[in-house]
Amino acid sequence: MSTTVGKIFDLTVKKYPHKEAIYDVRKNLRYTYQQWSKKVNQLANALLNEGVKKGDRVSTFLFNTEELATAFFACAKIGAIFNPINFRLTAEEVDYIMRDAEPTVVLFEQALADVVAAIEERFSTVSFWFIDEETPDYAASYHEKVSSAADTDVDSKVHEDDLYAIMYTSGTTGRPKGVLHRHRDMVEQSLIVIGSTKLEKQDNGLVTAPMFHCAELHCAFLPRVHVGARNIILHHFEPNKVLQLIDQEKVTKFFAAPTMWNMLLQEDLSQYDITSLTLGLYGAAPMAPALVHACHDQLRIKLVQAYGMTEMGPAITFLSAEDQLTKAGSAGQACLNHDIRIVRPNETGPSNPDDVVPAGETGEIIVQGPCMMSGYFRRDEASEKAIYKGWYHSGDIGYLDEDGYLWVKDRVDDMIISGGENIYPREVEDLLYEHAGILDVAVVGQPDDRWGETVTAFVVKKDALITETELDEWCKRSKKLANYKRPRKYVFCEALPRNASGKIQKFTLRKQLEELFSNGKS
Repeated sequence: MSTTVGKIFDLTVKKYPHKEAIYDVRKNLRYTYQQWSKKVNQLANALLNEGVKKGDRVSTFLFNTEELATAFFACAKIGAIFNPINFRLTAEEVDYIMRDAEPTVVLFEQALADVVAAIEERFSTVSFWFIDEETPDYAASYHEKVSSAADTDVDSKVHEDDLYAIMYTSGTTGRPKGVLHRHRDMVEQSLIVIGSTKLEKQDNGLVTAPMFHCAELHCAFLPRVHVGARNIILHHFEPNKVLQLIDQEKVTKFFAAPTMWNMLLQEDLSQYDITSLTLGLYGAAPMAPALVHACHDQLRIKLVQAYGMTEMGPAITFLSAEDQLTKAGSAGQACLNHDIRIVRPNETGPSNPDDVVPAGETGEIIVQGPCMMSGYFRRDEASEKAIYKGWYHSGDIGYLDEDGYLWVKDRVDDMIISGGENIYPREVEDLLYEHAGILDVAVVGQPDDRWGETVTAFVVKKDALITETELDEWCKRSKKLANYKRPRKYVFCEALPRNASGKIQKFTLRKQLEELFSNGKS
């Protein structure tokens, strides 16, 4: 039997037909696995009726909805390539992805209708399906398409080596690239997550991170369906609504980026019964050790960290609940069947996988594993550079300690070189996070004629009274940070620019610095 994403779904439906599968909070809609299976089959048949063939792309431009979840499995069953698009993108950014992916059908909703309306005339061959009421003139009604289709199973020949999705990278350093994954990549990833998070059919999982991102889709949503657990789908992240749902629906496990966990901690937790929550999965961005301790102390839950990248499915390491405090700040150990090396970076091309550095020494993180992408969509040169000699070259800098735990220092592109010394922004950020008056922080390098670069910190205040002088004294007093690494400038702001996965867009901050300090400003 060839195990595919669609087969995973069918086997769970067969095993737990009358168990509640999903609850769409926005629509107050609940489906058992059997009821949901009929909807998946109807959408699969509707797509076939529209002329969608195996290998064609189907895009979703949606927040977290039942329709996105249904499309995920409908595409898998007919062999269409699933392409979820970031709902935070502008019209021109969506235009770029659609021109690259060339979808046959695009699903979208009312909250994003203005973005689609701005570009739909450019895509005369695309069929736009609208999931809400009052369908625009240029679109078709999703629900009319689905309701008129048969709910019988489809007879499509889909194999484990077939492409399952194009997942676009978050574009933290430039234009996003379409990452190609096969069905078997995701089956492997799902099994790894199930074991690492001890996921069971009795679990009630909350979908609050964006489903278009692989961290939620592959490390939370799919594994829960795989074991027959329940998915409670929240349209978008709202801290108080998340806490209400934990209380009302007895949520046991969910994934959130560190910034989302931080926002939950700012709420009045005494107003909610969150004792059902047993485990929180985090990833997509580093979590400062101070925030790890705060989650343990205030939420009273176990935490598991996943570190990885879209190109690897995404998870390549897990930091277990047992290691959260003793190895706070680490990304954990390699996932099952994954091999990680730290190699000497090569400035002129891909790093040599055999140029391995000793334990404790920093270098580029490269990895091999069963969930590795097959390449970038229509980008052969970029694919060859990223997967060199069978290893995926992450572009992240880190080291392995004597116990085999991975410590991620930063992106190669984010490293600051000041006076010839390498400074990793994350170690400065981790120290600043320990200050009680800071809610959020990001550190970047500012060009400097004398030193090459100087350290600049963008700070979101928790305490309105904190000053640059106070933070500078805080860094000077600390024994954790060498003097040359401390920020020479602080920029106070209302919020940091983040992409949908919670990663700070440091190229945006660098651009802001250019604007702030041009014309002699300081």
